[in-house]
Amino acid sequence: MTTHIDNIALKELRQNFSGEILLPEDAGYDEARRLFNAMIDRHPGIIAQCADVEDVVGAVKFGSRLGLEIAVRGGGHGVAGKALTEGGLVIDLRRLHGVTVDPEARTASVGGGATMSHLDRATQPHDLATTGGRVSTTGVGGYTLGGGDGWLARKFGLACDNLLAAELVTADGSLVHANERENPELFWALHGGGGNFGVATSLTFRLHALPQVTALLLLWSPEKAPEVLHAYRDFLEAAADDVSGAALYVTAPPEAFVPDHLVDRLTFAVLVVYTGPETEARDVVAPLLALGHEGEMIAEMPYADLQCMLDDPPGYRNYCSAEYLDAFPDEALKRFCERAGDMIVPSHSQHVLIPQGGAVASGPSDFPLPWRQAPWAVHPFGMWENPDDDERGRQWSNRLRRDLSPWASGSVYLNFIGDEGRERIIAGVGRENYARLSRIKAQYDPENLFHLNQNIVPA
Repeated sequence: MTTHIDNIALKELRQNFSGEILLPEDAGYDEARRLFNAMIDRHPGIIAQCADVEDVVGAVKFGSRLGLEIAVRGGGHGVAGKALTEGGLVIDLRRLHGVTVDPEARTASVGGGATMSHLDRATQPHDLATTGGRVSTTGVGGYTLGGGDGWLARKFGLACDNLLAAELVTADGSLVHANERENPELFWALHGGGGNFGVATSLTFRLHALPQVTALLLLWSPEKAPEVLHAYRDFLEAAADDVSGAALYVTAPPEAFVPDHLVDRLTFAVLVVYTGPETEARDVVAPLLALGHEGEMIAEMPYADLQCMLDDPPGYRNYCSAEYLDAFPDEALKRFCERAGDMIVPSHSQHVLIPQGGAVASGPSDFPLPWRQAPWAVHPFGMWENPDDDERGRQWSNRLRRDLSPWASGSVYLNFIGDEGRERIIAGVGRENYARLSRIKAQYDPENLFHLNQNIVPA
C-alpha cells in the first residue's frame, strides 16, 4: 500500500474534478481531516471532496490505480476513525448531501454525504420521517449500511428496513444500483454489511407519517436509580411500539430544568420518546411520572427538533462499545447501576440502557443483523477532554460489558463499537451471514480496496 501521490495522475484527476482536492499544504486541509473523535489524528496524502457521482468514480479509480489506502468519509462519527487514513486517499462525500422528498410516494432520495439533519429537515415540512440516528450530525450512509437503530426503530423498524434502493461506486469504478429486483444479493448485504461493497452515493428510503413526537426527560439523584430502573424496565417490557427511549447515567448540564444539586454531578435520567402528542404521552408514561423525579423536560416537538436536542458536541475524545442482552434481570440491573460509578464525571459520557423490541424484533429476520432480537442493549459511550482519562474511560466501558456478559446474546450492533477484532465483526452479522457477505465482497471488491470499516474479508 503506497502513500506516494503521482503528480501526473493527480493532474489528470483535477482536470475532471468538480469538487475540491486538498493536499497537506493547502488551506482547509486540517479542518477537512478533523473527525468527531478527537483521539484520531491522521494525515491523509490527499482529500477528495467530491461534488458529484463522477467525482467519486474518478477518486476511486485514482486511488486504486496508485495503490493508495482509501477511506470513505460521510458523517465522520465512527469511533475508530475509519473515515481517515494515514498517507492515503480520503473520499469525502460531505458535499453530496442533497435530499429529494416525494411526499405522495412517501420516499426520500438522500445523497451519500448527508447527515441526519439534512434528511430530517427535508422530510419534516411534509410531516414525514424515517428512522434515524439519535443525533442530527450522524452520517446517513454509514449509519444505514450498518443497520441503523434510533428513536423511531421500535415504531418503524431499523433504518435499513426502510431502505428501498441504493447507488454505489464499486472498487473498479462502476456505478451499480441495488434494490429488491436489481442486484438483490448486494442489496441484502447493504442491510448490516456496512461500507464493504462500495461508496454509497445515493440511498432511497421509505417515509412514515409523523407530525410530531413528545420527548420526556426525567432526572433523579443517582441513589434512586435502582428503584426507578426497576420500574422503567417493567414499563418498557409492556409498552406499545409508540414508546422508545433510554435509561442512562449522565453528568447533568446547567439547564433551567436541572435542579442545582444535580448540575455537573452524576445523574440518573430516563428519556421517553413517544410518537404522538403530549396529552397522550403523559397518560402513557404516567407510571414513570409518579416516581418522584427531581427534574423534568417535557415537550411536544417536530421529530427533526428532537434529533438535534441531544447532539453530542465535537472535539472530545471518544470511546464506546456495546453488549446486547437476552434478559435484564435484577442482578443485571444491579451491576449496571454499580458500574456507573466508574464514569468520568463531569464529562459528556453516557452510561446507557436501550430498549429494543417492537418493530426492531419483528422486522425482517433474514438480514445480517442478529442483534435485533435482543430486548436490551447496554452502550457505554465515553466522551472526555483529558488524554490522561483515556485508559479509565476504556476500562469503564469494558468492565460494564464484562459485568453484563452472563446475559449477553453474543451479537452486537457494529455501529456502536470500534476496533474489537474479527470475532466481534462476525458477532455483528452472524457467522453464516459473514460467509455469505464474504462471497459478495469477493464479487464487488475482490482486492479489499474498501477495508477501512468493520471489514468483511473477501472470500
